[in-house]
Amino acid sequence: MRAAFSDAMRLFRRPQPVGWPLVALFLVIPFYLVIGWEYIPGRTLNRPETALDAMLPLSPAWSVVYGSLFLAALLPAFVLHEPLLFRRTILAYLVAWLAAYAVFLAYPTVCPRPARVDGDGYFVWLLRVIYGSDHRYNCFPSLHVAQCFIAALACRVVHRRLGDVLLVWAALVGLSTAYTKQHYAADAVAGAGLAFVSAAIMLRGVREDAIPAELKRLAPSLAVAAFAVYGIFIGILWAIYRFA
Repeated sequence: MRAAFSDAMRLFRRPQPVGWPLVALFLVIPFYLVIGWEYIPGRTLNRPETALDAMLPLSPAWSVVYGSLFLAALLPAFVLHEPLLFRRTILAYLVAWLAAYAVFLAYPTVCPRPARVDGDGYFVWLLRVIYGSDHRYNCFPSLHVAQCFIAALACRVVHRRLGDVLLVWAALVGLSTAYTKQHYAADAVAGAGLAFVSAAIMLRGVREDAIPAELKRLAPSLAVAAFAVYGIFIGILWAIYRFA
């Protein structure tokens, strides 16, 4: 255990240059809010509802899964210590964001969430926090789902079995978007499709045999550490709810 921890720390101490793809991604992300606040209100809004959406009730407990979007940022930082793979993954994110923006402007949508969430308890409170931190627009395709699938597909290049597990997690995140009424089912499916296309384009040149053996060995533990960080974050939110 101590040796594995030491090896992991050595990976994190390696210099990770901040390239233009990461800078570009950080510059692009705020336009999600700009589009929702400035370009969507007042336009005719679409609601791509299906029979499946009517079958899935609002379930605040799924907000914990929904919030694990943070892992779409944590997993690459924890697991992808191969420079080419990390850079290509950031480019896949960038492609997904830009493509989604084009669709947001051409096909403006509004999510199906209710005007208010009745009830008490931590999960209800957490869902209200989620609603309060996001606007109701820019739903199709779901960038929330796209980012999680890209993270899973990138990690799969490092460790195939880990990637398969993370694809299940990404699918659960997609399901959570419907149960929290942040998205329609069509939004989640489109987001997953966007992720697979973006990853197919940008990760195509990265070969599994180019991944260092040490990174492959440590990848599952690094992913568990990323999930542990998210667990701590959820615990902090619970403490805020409980005591503040």
